[in-house]
Amino acid sequence: MNATTLHDAELSRLVGLINNYVQSDGTFSQPIPGLHIRRYSRTGVDWEKAFYLPSVLIVAQGVKTVRLEKETFQIGKSRMFMIPVALPVSLRTIQANAEQPFIGIGLTLDPEKIAEFVPKVYPRGLPSVQTRCAGYTAEADTGIIHAVTRLIECLHHPSDAELLAPIVKDEILMRLLLSPIGIHIAEMGFADTSVRQVAKAIEWLRSNFDQPMKVSELASLSHMSVSVFHKYFKAVTSISPLKYQKELRLQEARNLMLSKQMDAITASQLVGYASASQFSRDYRSYFGNPPRRDMAKLHSRLTSEMYQ
Repeated sequence: MNATTLHDAELSRLVGLINNYVQSDGTFSQPIPGLHIRRYSRTGVDWEKAFYLPSVLIVAQGVKTVRLEKETFQIGKSRMFMIPVALPVSLRTIQANAEQPFIGIGLTLDPEKIAEFVPKVYPRGLPSVQTRCAGYTAEADTGIIHAVTRLIECLHHPSDAELLAPIVKDEILMRLLLSPIGIHIAEMGFADTSVRQVAKAIEWLRSNFDQPMKVSELASLSHMSVSVFHKYFKAVTSISPLKYQKELRLQEARNLMLSKQMDAITASQLVGYASASQFSRDYRSYFGNPPRRDMAKLHSRLTSEMYQ
């Protein structure tokens, strides 16, 4: 069996395993911390808005387009996509059907765990990064696919998920650090890199999204001047701090309305908006519909997915 045949066989095995656990569309958390399975059987015209934690998505089947402001990535079978900081993203499934749905495996990336592994891969320190983007994509080799398959197999038994999965996750992380996007993952583990410094500001924004924001204070938190902070924040996230806060607030408000059946005015106030009309305008501009219509569409889609 040649390398290509072996790789395809491992992907097919991975798809078969996942089909045992997920038969409907959506994003599903698993008993293994940080592991999510994404399945979509229909292509879409509209862009889906979401907020992703620092993570890597490995595609086993189908094709999805991911947009980060002006950067667009197409990720298909055997490709992986990584973002080093928490980001608002737009996604669209462009290749999927009922027989061969889009299947992706998402793994959250932990900077502290990365910091443990980086000295082994880069014992002399990180080489300089010439080009920085909000997201990175590369081919997932057979070693990564095989390790992910073994991680999914750990779902068979609770004891495997508890005892063996952490070991397999460590192997996957090491393989990711050795991959073409490894240096960008490694940056997440170094406290003095611009990625980690910007991540500190993002952590503050995520914890205080309802509070007024001063860029000077975020810059100080990141140990940068205001001008340098603006430069690196835009390089790492592809958007400005102000736009990041606005999109974060809109995502949080949407979550409140969806999960707690909250009205738009109350949700807008809880996320920091002083004007309900401004919130409605921003919401419509970002999500494509005013709050009430957007909620109706979301509830309809969730009901449809539930009864597939």
